[in-house]
Amino acid sequence: MRPPDESPVPDRDVEPSRAIVEAVAEREGVDVTEIEPPAYDPLYAVVNPEALDRLVGSPDAPGVHVRFEYEGYDVVVSPDGRVWVSDPGDPSERRIGE
Repeated sequence: MRPPDESPVPDRDVEPSRAIVEAVAEREGVDVTEIEPPAYDPLYAVVNPEALDRLVGSPDAPGVHVRFEYEGYDVVVSPDGRVWVSDPGDPSERRIGE
């Protein structure tokens, strides 16, 4: 099993929506430009990327973690913008809030 992809320090130059696509591409072993239809669903099919980017780090939502499934992976975005992408159901992979 591969460990979850985690950005070690929040990179405010990369929006969480972009970091998610980059992490999924890495897990899939493809270039980030390949994460597009028809092979992959667009991120907006499961979450509003603009709303996600605004929510993360917002003073109106301190401490909020966002969790959803995308392309068969569990995705967690922390309040400081870190992104975890892991295989669903794998207890060896780090989970936020569990």
